[in-house]
Amino acid sequence: MITFPHLLIHQNIFFMRSKFQLAVLSCISALLFSACSAPEAKPVDLEKIKPDIQAMEDAFAAAEKAKDAAGVAAYYSQDAISYSRNEEPVSGNAAIKENIAKRLAKDTTGNYNVYKVVDLIAEGNMVVEIGSWTVLNPSGAKVDNGHYMSVFQKRDGKYVCVRDMNVSSNPPKPTM
Repeated sequence: MITFPHLLIHQNIFFMRSKFQLAVLSCISALLFSACSAPEAKPVDLEKIKPDIQAMEDAFAAAEKAKDAAGVAAYYSQDAISYSRNEEPVSGNAAIKENIAKRLAKDTTGNYNVYKVVDLIAEGNMVVEIGSWTVLNPSGAKVDNGHYMSVFQKRDGKYVCVRDMNVSSNPPKPTM
């Protein structure tokens, strides 16, 4: 025969077991969620990255000056998008290379570009560069200048540009 005190003892054991199961389930859930969360990104050493990014900008400028569209396009990832002044965005390395080749073929001025890293922002495998550009004529006189922003992603151990855009600091020249 089951008495009331006996029933209370079994009820307490049931509730204690439920509380214990709930506590175990909570601990397991907490462990799973913490294991699935993204690891904290290591701080990026901007002083180490800055010379690498500047070297990429210098190689870009040298390839432009040599009218080497493939050398300029090496700056970009295969899935890059480039936003240039007064043009629609160009998607993909092949299309960017073709666009650069057309621009270089039309240029008969002998002008060349100089690019300078102004600021970097980085986290994880991404770097955002804010830079300045200057167009110089063959005698070294400034023709135009402005700013650009490039977004780099580290792929296979090296940075490649996945997005870029630029603007002139000067008003547009009137067309005739």
